[in-house]
Amino acid sequence: MSSEKDVIEIERDGAVIQLAPHAGGRLMTWRVGGEPVIHWPDPLDETAWSNAAKIRGGNPLLFPFLGRHFVDAEIGKWRDPDGAVHALPTHGFARNLPFSSTRDADGHGVRMTLVDSDATREGYPFAFRFEAAYRLIDGATLEVELTTSNPGEVALPYYAGHHFYFHLPHDQRAHSSVQLPRTERRRQLPDGSITDAGTGAPRYSLADASIVDCFHCLTGPSDEPVRLVLPNRTVSFELQQPDSVPWYAVTTWTESDTSDFYCVEPWIGLPDAIHNGHGLRWLAPGKTETASLRLVVTSAP
Repeated sequence: MSSEKDVIEIERDGAVIQLAPHAGGRLMTWRVGGEPVIHWPDPLDETAWSNAAKIRGGNPLLFPFLGRHFVDAEIGKWRDPDGAVHALPTHGFARNLPFSSTRDADGHGVRMTLVDSDATREGYPFAFRFEAAYRLIDGATLEVELTTSNPGEVALPYYAGHHFYFHLPHDQRAHSSVQLPRTERRRQLPDGSITDAGTGAPRYSLADASIVDCFHCLTGPSDEPVRLVLPNRTVSFELQQPDSVPWYAVTTWTESDTSDFYCVEPWIGLPDAIHNGHGLRWLAPGKTETASLRLVVTSAP
């Protein structure tokens, strides 16, 4: 449950972000020059917070696993290396749980933290510390870090990700595109399996229905950013950050033909990675690692 008192607002050089630590550590909005970059449904019925996973906006945090996982075609289950089967919701539990929060000393960012509890250990029997940090670098740049730590005594499996909802009126999709470095295209089939890789294109129109729920797997190191090109601005995803774990894929998704948002989602792995291994990470006891990116907005000339 969230309310106005739970929302943190940070402003710098004409950019504003709002975050709700107690509602899944969610970034709610990002505005640059008064215009929405990240979509947020407004007004939002206060009762919607009781089922935050269904709120179509902001940036839900996906942890410890993202996407759908299956055991014997049953969704929401995963099998550990010892053969035990556990229940875990699609996209994990982080987006539904309260985070603690600490503002940066200079007021330009915030770090939000989730740690294991009886509730998390039921479906994910590991000790962990998961942190999401957002920082306004300037009036057009948002830095985001996902940091995972293993304070336990056994290796911790995880693959986290973002679910950015970008503001885009649906009638502008044909005039918008996503530009990519070298990629391979994959999808998840109804039984949970991942398709074979197909050659990715360098550019797709957002009116192209074939990229809804499509995984654009990054096939090699490249300084070329992913770009979301909209009629009035471009959002560049700078994924090659120093000391960051590699981003495995960028997923494109929207809900319907009339949705006024489009999601471009950097992911550390692919759905069901706990079973198929695509991007699955095993974090050793006592270790910490961070996945970093920067989003940079430039206005159309």
